[in-house]
Amino acid sequence: MTATTGTTALPLGLTAGTWAIDPSHTEASFTVRHAGISKVRGTIAVTSGTLVLGDDLADSSLTATLDPATVSTGDANRDGHLLSGDFFDTATFGQWTFVSTAVRQDGPTSYVITGDLTLRGVTRSVDLETEFAGTAVDPFGNLRAGAEATTTISRKDFGLTWNAALEAGGVLVSDKVRIDLDVSAIKQA
Repeated sequence: MTATTGTTALPLGLTAGTWAIDPSHTEASFTVRHAGISKVRGTIAVTSGTLVLGDDLADSSLTATLDPATVSTGDANRDGHLLSGDFFDTATFGQWTFVSTAVRQDGPTSYVITGDLTLRGVTRSVDLETEFAGTAVDPFGNLRAGAEATTTISRKDFGLTWNAALEAGGVLVSDKVRIDLDVSAIKQA
């Protein structure tokens, strides 16, 4: 994360150093409109990530990796279709990545993290509207930080163009996809 002008202090409770995203307490979910009348929701595992904090946000960075092969929508047939060449094409394209490029504070605990999201071999800049949830020491003595983030992407921007026309007009799958993240990170020694 790089501030565009000046310096921005770290959020209260965060300290400089390396924070590892805890995959067992982190989730990426998505929502897409289906047939123009309902929504389909699913999850994809965040398999790793690192937040390296400097003395201020200008000296900080965030990286994360997601595994599209872990997609779960609650319907095995739909999940299989999402894994196919029509959508994620996991046989050709592996991990998805996010690498931060900038950050700006947007309120007392709100931030906009801009970064490069790579899906299906296509990289686009996205803004993660982020809410810092604070820090806590867990029962095992680990200092944890939590945050929630959201963004909306165009499927077409990432080469996800499969669709089916509806008899009454419109298409089966909307172009816009909302992505929500709930992240827990552990301060490393």
